[in-house]
Amino acid sequence: MTRIPPKLRKQLTRIGVMVFILMFTVLSGYVSAAPGADGIVPGNIPIPKISFGVEAAKGPQDVSVSLQILLLLTVLSLAPALLIMVTSFTRIVIVLAFIRSALGTQQIPPTQVLIGLALFLTLFVMAPVFGQINNKAIKPYTAHQISLNQAYDNASQPIRQFMFKQTREKDLALFVYLAKMKQPRTQADIPTYVLIPSFIISELRAAFIIGFLIFIPFLIIDMVVASVLMSMGMLMVPPVMISLPLKILLFVLVDGWHLITRALVMGYH
Repeated sequence: MTRIPPKLRKQLTRIGVMVFILMFTVLSGYVSAAPGADGIVPGNIPIPKISFGVEAAKGPQDVSVSLQILLLLTVLSLAPALLIMVTSFTRIVIVLAFIRSALGTQQIPPTQVLIGLALFLTLFVMAPVFGQINNKAIKPYTAHQISLNQAYDNASQPIRQFMFKQTREKDLALFVYLAKMKQPRTQADIPTYVLIPSFIISELRAAFIIGFLIFIPFLIIDMVVASVLMSMGMLMVPPVMISLPLKILLFVLVDGWHLITRALVMGYH
C-alpha cells in the first residue's frame, strides 16, 4: 500500500479547506442576498413557498369546489384498489406469479417486472372499456353537456358490462344471497357493490385454473429428473440443479411468454 508524502498531504488538505470555504461562501451568498422588488434574488434559484389554509366559505360555490376537491383526492387514493379490483389486473398478475413459481427461478423475473407487465397487459385489455368511458362520460362532462351524476352512470356502464362478462352466475347468486336481496331479473337490478366481489372471486378462480395447467408440464419434468437421479444412484445431487435448466429450456422452446400472453388476452375477448 503506497503512502502519501507529508508535503503532498498538506497540499491536499489546504486545497480541501479552500474548496470548503468557497462552497460555504457561495451558499451563504445565496441565503443572505437581498431579494429584488419581485421577491426573487437576481441570479439565484427561487425557492417556492407552499401554504395551506382553512378559511370560512363565502358562498355555496366555495363549498361545492371544496367538496369536489375532496372527492377528487378520495378517488385518487382509491385508484390503485379500483385498478386491481374492477379490471383484469388480478388474473394477469396471479398467472404471472404462478409462472415464476412453476419455473422455480426464485426472484427471476423480479416482482417489479411482473407487476409492470401485468399493468400494461391490463391497459391493453381494458383499452376498449376506457375508450367507451372517455367518449360517453369524460368528454361530454368536460364539455358541460351532461351532469356529474350522468357522467358517473355513463362511466360505470362499460365497467359493469366488462365485469358481467367475466363473472359466473354462481358467484353472483352467492353475493345476492348474502346481501339478502330479492331475485334480480336483469343485470341492472344487481348493484355494483354486489357485482365487484363476485367478479373478484371469479377472476381468482380463473387465475388458479390457469396456474394449475401451467404447473403440470413443469411438475412432470421434476418427477422425471428425480426418478432418473434415483435410478442412477445420484441421491446427493439436488434435482433442482438438473430440472431448472430443463424447465427454462422448455419454456423458451415453446415460446412460453407468447403463449401465456395470448391466452390471457384472448380470455377476455
